Amino acid sequence: MNKTSTDRTVELKVADEVWIATALLHREQPDRADFTIGEILARAQNEAAQRELRPGVRVHASMHCVANRPPNPGKYRMLFATGKLTRRLFRSGDAFHPERQAGKIVPRTEEIPSEYQDLIHWYEEEYVRRNPMGADRDPLLALRGSGRELWADEHADEYVRRLREGWE
Repeated sequence: MNKTSTDRTVELKVADEVWIATALLHREQPDRADFTIGEILARAQNEAAQRELRPGVRVHASMHCVANRPPNPGKYRMLFATGKLTRRLFRSGDAFHPERQAGKIVPRTEEIPSEYQDLIHWYEEEYVRRNPMGADRDPLLALRGSGRELWADEHADEYVRRLREGWE
């Protein structure tokens, strides 16, 4: 992915290459929640076109860019592991390893080729907002407040006391 950006050649960082490939997949397939590492690598290879995919791309997609994995040594927060072999772009509010607190989340505009710079705007304006941090992402948090109607006419302690009547 060494491309020309504003009359100069940009040496794309491997982490940024992984982010771009993942962002392209998300933008092209908005109905998908995540992608396999293999799909991310294939998309990165597609963007690399004529050259071999750099060896570091796989390890960045597997570990270095993954926010909810211990840093090894990369501290990026560009991806989020949804499973052992599946990833999606990181969103503000996602859980992450504490040692990744200051980790880079998106590429710097000036450090990526111009043809990919719109991905940063897409990420901030569409991807992050499409599925904001909240109960809809966590099945346990989604249960919050359910069953409230069971004791709507009585205090919660009274409800529990009533349920326990006759227990020995």
